[in-house]
Amino acid sequence: MATEPRWDETLAGQGIPSRTAGFAGAPQDVTGARLAAEDFLRDLARSAPPATPESWHDILLVVTELAANAVQYAPGPFHLRIRRTYDGVHITVHDTSSTPPAPRPFHPNTGGGGIGWHLIQTLCDQVSVVSDDHGKDIHVFLPW
Repeated sequence: MATEPRWDETLAGQGIPSRTAGFAGAPQDVTGARLAAEDFLRDLARSAPPATPESWHDILLVVTELAANAVQYAPGPFHLRIRRTYDGVHITVHDTSSTPPAPRPFHPNTGGGGIGWHLIQTLCDQVSVVSDDHGKDIHVFLPW
């Protein structure tokens, strides 16, 4: 079950819109993460509309893929943080697995899978993974 998305007071105090939400790691939390991101983007668009409609959709797709990967490959809870940057949006997903994501071959005849990490790499301007003994943070930057 998701915690209620909230404004991150540290960044909000600096005038930087940010939203953080925590999730238990259940399959339905993928939808919860997407809805939290959509809520953030709706608020952000009121003051700073996206440069293109694709920016909105790309961000939601990336959040969905990151959340789905966290649920599928990392047992337990995950956290989503999304914030405005100068020219885009910075998304961080923290999960409990310290194993970095790795691209897998896409074989549509075997039931799918293997395309999410490729989509993330393609849609994002920058992707980085920071791992430690407690899990990993995946940082992605997309245009807005």
